[in-house]
Amino acid sequence: MRRVSAAATWWRLRGLDGLELMRAHFVRHAFSRHGHETFAIGVVQSGAEDIWFRDGTERVGPGGLVFIHPEEIHTGTAPDRGGWHYRVLYPAAEVMAGLAGTRGTPRFRERVVYAADLADRFVEAHAATETEDALTAETLTRLALATLLRGYGAARAPRSARSPKGPHTTRAREILHTRMADPPGLDELAAEVGVGPFTLLRSFRDAYGLPPHALLIQLRVLAARRLLERRVPPSGVATAVGFFDQAHLTRHFRRAVGVPPGAYQRAVGAQDRTSRPTH
Repeated sequence: MRRVSAAATWWRLRGLDGLELMRAHFVRHAFSRHGHETFAIGVVQSGAEDIWFRDGTERVGPGGLVFIHPEEIHTGTAPDRGGWHYRVLYPAAEVMAGLAGTRGTPRFRERVVYAADLADRFVEAHAATETEDALTAETLTRLALATLLRGYGAARAPRSARSPKGPHTTRAREILHTRMADPPGLDELAAEVGVGPFTLLRSFRDAYGLPPHALLIQLRVLAARRLLERRVPPSGVATAVGFFDQAHLTRHFRRAVGVPPGAYQRAVGAQDRTSRPTH
């Protein structure tokens, strides 16, 4: 069963390692700076979206295919009052590696491409996950992803995706993950990893594209998703991951995921269906 929140609909397949999908029409919604554990591959069907990346902003119009790699920091907002309508799917790195026949995470040479035939194929596969049986939906989706990889896959990661992570930045992230409900202050965090606070801020942003407090929010949202999938009530999730209250959780969750926690949890609760949604 599909669950709708405002102009966004989110669902998950049983196959393709629990592939997540979304279609949405956003007008005033603005995504916060965030990254995904998975790839985010989408096509804008109407309107336009401005996507900020660390090295520049891309404006994507109708028919534009967008490739965002795992953990790549970005935002999304409408450049005008019309907003944008798009379809997105979030394949895991392992799924993409299997389709590409590589051991490591595959890469795309470009972030945005315009290829009408591939965009149409992507939309057909995406729509099939709402209307067709599991065999048809998963077959079309696999074929569409494989075609995109063949056409635009790259052998090496782009420079922007290869930011070095020093031991103190890695350790700082681990501390934030472990103590997300009661995190240390910046001075304390820097002291724990053996550097000064300004050094930590600079190197943390270089490594992850976000300052520590913003990455902490992202870690909390990721943890909230896992708890929601385990049927923990949103009010309990908020305090468990360190948000002040449910409203605080909802604000940050929607800005990162596109739907509020309740809609996400209801959609997860319906994932034991087949790929064909019930009405």
